[in-house]
Amino acid sequence: MNAPRNLAFHLAPSPGVIFGCLLPAPWLGMVAGLLLALGPAEGLPHRFAPLSLSLVHVLALGMLLPVMLGALFQLFPVLAGVPVPATRWLAPWVAPCCVGTAGGLVWGFLGSNPTGFILGGTIATIGVGSVVIALVVAGWQVIPTNASTRVLRWIAWALLVTVLLGAALAGVLAYGWGLPLRSVLDLHVAWGAGGWLAVLLAGVAATVLPMFWQAPKLDARLSRLLPGLIWLPLALGLLELAGLPSPWRPLCWLALCLLACLLLYAALEAKRKHDVAWPLWCVAALSWWLAAVLGLLEGVLPADWPIAWWLGVLILVGGAVLPINAMLGKIIPFLVWLHLRRQLPAHVRVPAMQTLLPPALQWIQVMLVLFAWLCLLMLPIAPARLALPAGLLFAASQASLGGLLLYVLSRYVQLAKT
Repeated sequence: MNAPRNLAFHLAPSPGVIFGCLLPAPWLGMVAGLLLALGPAEGLPHRFAPLSLSLVHVLALGMLLPVMLGALFQLFPVLAGVPVPATRWLAPWVAPCCVGTAGGLVWGFLGSNPTGFILGGTIATIGVGSVVIALVVAGWQVIPTNASTRVLRWIAWALLVTVLLGAALAGVLAYGWGLPLRSVLDLHVAWGAGGWLAVLLAGVAATVLPMFWQAPKLDARLSRLLPGLIWLPLALGLLELAGLPSPWRPLCWLALCLLACLLLYAALEAKRKHDVAWPLWCVAALSWWLAAVLGLLEGVLPADWPIAWWLGVLILVGGAVLPINAMLGKIIPFLVWLHLRRQLPAHVRVPAMQTLLPPALQWIQVMLVLFAWLCLLMLPIAPARLALPAGLLFAASQASLGGLLLYVLSRYVQLAKT
C-alpha cells in the first residue's frame, strides 16, 4: 500500500461511524440475490417487470447507496480536510434509511401497493435528504486540487438531481403531472447511474487505485474532465423536460465510454496485478465500456434483444458491485489497521494489513462474484431456469464478503482489547 502523503488520516471519523454504513452492504446484496432466486420471475428480463424494478432498487438503494455515503463521510475529511457536518449523528441512520426506502419500493413494486411508494419516498426525503444537505454544505468548503476533490466538491448535487427526478417520476405516475414520462424516466436513470454512480466511482478510483493497486495517477489535464464530462450531456437532457429536443443520450454514452477507457487503462497498468481483487477492477471497467457501446447501438440492434437487462447488470453489478467489493476488501482492513496503529501503544506490533483478510478466502469470494456476473448476463437465455442459480450465486458471493468483513472486524476487536 502506497498512501499519498497529503491524506489527513488524523481527521478520519471513528471506525464505528464508517463501519455502520459499509458492513451491511454485502448482506443487502445477499438479499437481492435471494430475491432474484425466490421472487416471482414473471416478466423477466423485461425492465418493467416487478422483480426487475425491485432488484434495481434493492441494489442501488439498499446495497450501494449506504456504502457510497459512508465512503463520503470518510473521504471528505481525509482527501479534502473537510469533515461532513453532523457525521456522528447522520451516519447511524444511513443504512436503516436506505434499507427502509428500498423495502418500501419493493413492497410497492411486488405488491402493487401505493403505500409502499409513499413509505419509501417519505423515508428517502427525510433520511437521504438530510445527508444530501450535509454533503452540499461540506462540498462548498472543498478546494478542488485533483480529480477526487473536484468530484467531492460537486457530487452531492448529482444525488440531489437524481432524487428530485425520482420524485418527479412518482408525480407523473401517481398524479399525472404534465411532464414527459420517458424523458423523466431516462433522466432519473441516467443521473443515478452516470451522474452519481459513475462519477463518484471515478473520483474514488482516482485515489484508491494508485493507493492500493499502484495504478498510474490520472493526468492533471484529464482530471479536469470530472465531473463535467458526464454532467454536461446530462444537463442538456434536462432541456427535454421543457419540451426542447437534445442529443444528450449519445453524448452521455460517448462520455461514459471515454471514462471507461481511462479506468481500464489504469487497471491494466496497475503494478499490483497479483492482488486478488485486481480482476474486479478490470471487469468493472469492461462492464462500463460494454454498457456504453450497447447504449450507443441500442437503436440499431434487434428489438427483441434484452438490452435493458444487460445494461442493468453491466452498470449495477459489473460497474458498481464489483469495484465496491474490491474496495470493501481493502478499505475495511486498512481502516482497522489504521485505527489499531493509532490506538495501540508504540511497542505493540500491529499485524500487516494483508494478514487481516486472508487472500485465499478473498480469492474465493472474487471468483463467486465474477461467476455471478456472468450468470446474470446469461439469464435472458432462460429466465425461469437461470434466475435461481444466478440469484443464489450472487447471494453466496455477497454473504461470503460479509463474513470476511465480520472476520476482520472481530480481529479488530480482539487486537484493540490488548
